[in-house]
Amino acid sequence: MSEREDNDDAIVGPELPVPKKRKILPFEQQYLERLPLADMYEKSFMHKDWVTHIGFAPVTEFLITASVDGVVKFWKKVDTGIEFAKQFKAHLGPIIGLCVSSNGSLCASLSSDKTVKVFDVATFDMIAMIKLDFSPGCASWGFQGTRGKEYLVVSDRESPNVHMYDVRDSKGSPEATLKFHSSPIVAMSYNEHVDCIISTDSKGGIEYWCPSTQSLLKEGLAFESKFQTDLYSLSKAKTHAAAIAISKDGTKFAMYSSDEKLRLFRFVDGKLLKVIDESIESAQEIQRSEVDMFKLDPIDFGRRVAVEKEMMQTEDGSPSINLCFDASGHFLFYPTLIGIKVLNLKTNRVVKLIGKVENTERFCGLALYEPTAHKPKKIPLADSSTKDTEGDPTLFCTAYHKQRFYLFTQREPEIKEGDTQGRDVYNEKPMGGVTTGAPEEIQPSLILPRGAILHTTYGDIWLRLYPEEVPRTVENFTTHAKNGYYDGVIFHRVIKGFMIQTGDPMGDGTGGESIWGGEFEDEFHRSLKHDRPFTLSMANAGPNTNGSQFFITTVPANWLDNKHAVFGRCIRGADVVTAIEKVKTDAHDKPMDDIKILNITLKHTIAD
Repeated sequence: MSEREDNDDAIVGPELPVPKKRKILPFEQQYLERLPLADMYEKSFMHKDWVTHIGFAPVTEFLITASVDGVVKFWKKVDTGIEFAKQFKAHLGPIIGLCVSSNGSLCASLSSDKTVKVFDVATFDMIAMIKLDFSPGCASWGFQGTRGKEYLVVSDRESPNVHMYDVRDSKGSPEATLKFHSSPIVAMSYNEHVDCIISTDSKGGIEYWCPSTQSLLKEGLAFESKFQTDLYSLSKAKTHAAAIAISKDGTKFAMYSSDEKLRLFRFVDGKLLKVIDESIESAQEIQRSEVDMFKLDPIDFGRRVAVEKEMMQTEDGSPSINLCFDASGHFLFYPTLIGIKVLNLKTNRVVKLIGKVENTERFCGLALYEPTAHKPKKIPLADSSTKDTEGDPTLFCTAYHKQRFYLFTQREPEIKEGDTQGRDVYNEKPMGGVTTGAPEEIQPSLILPRGAILHTTYGDIWLRLYPEEVPRTVENFTTHAKNGYYDGVIFHRVIKGFMIQTGDPMGDGTGGESIWGGEFEDEFHRSLKHDRPFTLSMANAGPNTNGSQFFITTVPANWLDNKHAVFGRCIRGADVVTAIEKVKTDAHDKPMDDIKILNITLKHTIAD
């Protein structure tokens, strides 16, 4: 048989390319069930000034937060949430860096006042204070476990030098001063698996070096020259890194750069695995693409872009932007202007956008707690129908120009009747900016009602009022109610999925005045927020223009905080509010058929 006959069944002509198999991550759902992926933050806690840095100490399970006023706080992770442990007025100047050792035993803060404070995390005590003769840039720990000296490495903001300190040495002078870069180091992080610090400078140079040998790392790498790697990619792009994160197993590291791009590298060969563009231009393009996960209301997106541009131009008091890997190394968490993205590194797919609905916060700093990260790993079962909910995985976040830090868990925030505090804990008195209570001159001299029942043509709406928190607003509402001012007034504005509004005797949204005649000033209280549905709040036409009109929300509306004065909550009759919300309206949001307040009954006490 001839060769030609042997090949009779062969394909003649060009062939189609073999389709690439779609990459999958085995047991992806089981991994995700162990991560904190709630849409909204469950709780937030305060500093007196902007919170700029955050870190979590593994093993010892302490959270450390730092603010621009030089304060460092320690919080202990408990079964659910955190508990405050201790705080230090650590520095006279702004804190510009915070680093936690890989074994969770030590924490260091550095400040523009040229000091470094070192803390023992387990006892939350300050154990060392180092006075510097240079302006610090960034810092990293550089020691493995409990072996050898506990080195703290601090860069010089004005030169390429990096200084190594033994924090147990009472002299406080550097043990060594090294130079591996040609320009000042702007970010560095320690890879404990190979005893190596990855550092990057203001011109984009990236170096691997060993703190124990005080020399460039040579062993264990898959390249002999940096020209065989992609470690010059930042320099080529004329950018520099603002943050570095290393995976738990030390095989990968990610950098967030000044060009608003995220770059993922493989450690052993320095190869660039992927580049993710998170610039404003990229975000605008995604908004035009109509991808549901990332789509925002145009007004909301425009406001976020304005905040992003302001943040890019601000240096002093700006929070530290950073990113983090999960314990498996399969997922990367990083903050963007539309929320915190969780990227599956295997499939290159964003599996979750955390905090997208929190439209008043631009999240920046991240710290991830995983309760199973330091325990023996179990192999997930492919047919497992039971979620692994062991512990309380939590993502801790800072936000741009906020006095708070935020906790995302596996739970959405609970809205409980009678809870006036909500999810924002007021553990500090804020410094300026927001009125935290009624001034002395307008404290109530009369006993004001604490409740009211709106008798409407659709049914009764029971309201709890807050005369101690906002006395002037409650006095205005209850006096109008007592005088029959609201009797027969219609709900003139109803927006489904937002609120119902009334209180205008003109019935068109243009009328109404306060009991004192004209308008009166806004009255905000720190415990009263638009953080839940069925919140009673004053309608206005701008700052300090309150009259008689008020509204009841049907959804959380925190963008209204400190713009509209909250003075009550609906505790019964939510079904009536919902029924009114669903009526047909005209082009001006006015119900087609009149819905009226018949009258209002005031109550000096009101029960749930």
